[in-house]
Amino acid sequence: MDPTEARPAPATHSCRHSLGRGLLMALALAVPPAAIAAEPCNAGYVFENRDPANGQVVDGPGIPDVKVSDGVHIVTTDADGRYELPAVDGRTTFVIKPPGYAMPDRGNGLPDYWRNLRTQPGPPVRFGGIPVEDANCRNFPLVPAAAGDDELQVLVFADPQVKSEVDVDYYHRDIIQPLLEQGANADLGLTLGDVVDDDLSLYPALNAHTASLGVPWLHVAGNHDMDLDAGRDDDALLSFRHVFGPDTFAWEEQRATFLLLDDVIHQPGQSPAYIGGFREEQFRFLEAYLPTVPVERLLVVALHIPLFEPDGRDTFRDADRERLFTLLSRFPNVLLLSAHNHTQQHVFHDATSGWQGSEPLHEFNVGAVCGAFWSGVEDAQGIPDTTMADGTPNGFARLRVGAGGQYALSWHPARLPAGDPALTEAMALHAPRVLRRGAYPAWGVYANVFMGMDDSRVEFRIDDGAWKPMRRVERPDPRLLVENVRDDEAIALRGFDRSPEAQPGKHLWRGALPTDLEAGEHRVEVRVFDPWTGEQRASTTYELQDAGE
Repeated sequence: MDPTEARPAPATHSCRHSLGRGLLMALALAVPPAAIAAEPCNAGYVFENRDPANGQVVDGPGIPDVKVSDGVHIVTTDADGRYELPAVDGRTTFVIKPPGYAMPDRGNGLPDYWRNLRTQPGPPVRFGGIPVEDANCRNFPLVPAAAGDDELQVLVFADPQVKSEVDVDYYHRDIIQPLLEQGANADLGLTLGDVVDDDLSLYPALNAHTASLGVPWLHVAGNHDMDLDAGRDDDALLSFRHVFGPDTFAWEEQRATFLLLDDVIHQPGQSPAYIGGFREEQFRFLEAYLPTVPVERLLVVALHIPLFEPDGRDTFRDADRERLFTLLSRFPNVLLLSAHNHTQQHVFHDATSGWQGSEPLHEFNVGAVCGAFWSGVEDAQGIPDTTMADGTPNGFARLRVGAGGQYALSWHPARLPAGDPALTEAMALHAPRVLRRGAYPAWGVYANVFMGMDDSRVEFRIDDGAWKPMRRVERPDPRLLVENVRDDEAIALRGFDRSPEAQPGKHLWRGALPTDLEAGEHRVEVRVFDPWTGEQRASTTYELQDAGE
């Protein structure tokens, strides 16, 4: 315990409210009444919830050996389920949910695993921060959950980044409503930051839509989730924490352990205004927690800013990355999930980025729910196309975790148009509509394979002929280039914001189209061998014409 931190009196069965009458009288004689009322309590019970209507009232047996933390210290509950932590104003206390249990609802659809301790007003921020509340003892109920042998199913959202009620409506109709119609089929949900686009007053409206899925949902903070008027990094997530709880915490399932980290360092008055990294207290939490985590489970580390630095830009503090990698090196199965870039790619860390493990460390940089910031031409339902700059359609990911730390990932575009074989969940194809028969074969079919990696096997064939390999290229997706040209040539806005400028991506393949075939239409079929979802196909056509037709 820090010498500056006051430790509260040990908790009894109902914390301070169950103190015996004689002890209460003695306290009343020894301590002024105002001092008793002001004394904060950061202790209580973790118990088995037998009557959800009673909320925090202990109505079941205490649960031993449950980890409880304030983001710096970690304690485990005793044989009776009691815990006690230093009462430090401004910190957030949370239960690290153990496998075999679920968390009850806070009343707004979010799991009830945390409380903020705030007895004195904090720094004033535009969106309110953490309000002063009664600092009574806090009991945490856990609901027993049957442990099965099925895969763990996780929905992964990145960057909803709504800036208005209009965007909140897009989020509902483009992402949430289709999931409700299909069935969410998930045990857990993650949002990897930039829940909103600086307007933190939109949290309740957005959360109401997410909560309608009926899935326990955890949130990482992004650079657009900060109190931008905070004078220091320590205060930059006060309003976020008021709604969503701790910014650095853990959550345990039978198949996987989830470590959710704030990795945005607020730098008020500097340029850039933020950088990727971690605070010292976060490392104190990690150093206390990670040695307790079983290595046979998959360890999922969820954060907002990627740990890789694109194009050599200095976006993350190298020392913080290497320190995190050292802490993770004991785990044989680690998956990093990041967001922020509004493009999608897989990165495998090795010694060049500070990873010293025997196998490369996989980071999946997840594409954005909002795609290119809810931009582009609206469809018949009034929802913008919002394809990302690398040609990936907006949507969300799924993570499936099986036994032994094995996992599978998939990308799910939002509301694919029906009847277009060139645009599937796995890829989008682009080919010229017509070529001159006998011309030099300088034109190709392009396949943007949304989950593609450097070594992905991608092949194409013409008219049911022999399969031929396609070549990975780092070029802008021509499908998006077409939209760029249409925006350039338009004399009026085609949408609220135009589509993003096409940028080279990491998952585009090309195959040269033959021109020595008969005149007429020819079918192009592309297949990709996805390691997690199996063989996926898409198709398109092009026509060969003789000159002068």
